[in-house]
Amino acid sequence: MSLRRAEVSDVPALAALFGADPVSAARGDSGEGDLTDYERAFAAVDADPRHLLVVAVEDEGPVVGTLQLSFLPGLARRGAWRGQIEAVQVAASQQGRGVGAWMVGWAVDESRRRGCGLVQLTSATERVDAHRFYERLGFTASHVGFKLTF
Repeated sequence: MSLRRAEVSDVPALAALFGADPVSAARGDSGEGDLTDYERAFAAVDADPRHLLVVAVEDEGPVVGTLQLSFLPGLARRGAWRGQIEAVQVAASQQGRGVGAWMVGWAVDESRRRGCGLVQLTSATERVDAHRFYERLGFTASHVGFKLTF
């Protein structure tokens, strides 16, 4: 298993990962059809040095996982930078094999390496299993999040 920076050629596999996830699918990620929106978003993320979109692959095989790691400056906490983990997805065939823990561990290490004072993430309220997973990795449910969707 290896982790590498995502490439535009990975976009169909990434869209399929999101589309296979029931929570993401309920929000409009079908993983099928026109990939223009995914490609546009990929280009923006890939062009910004404060964002890393990575994929997990098994022996140069297909994409089996992904996450986005963003580096956010802030004034709070005496100007501490934050590592923000987003969009963690692991193929159903790989769940329970340590891929997610390995990817999140990499993100934590990379955040430390870049001088971040903390790593944070959000998880939808209905993802109870994911909450237990993040708690096993040492994260604490320390805040309540709010969204305004357009």
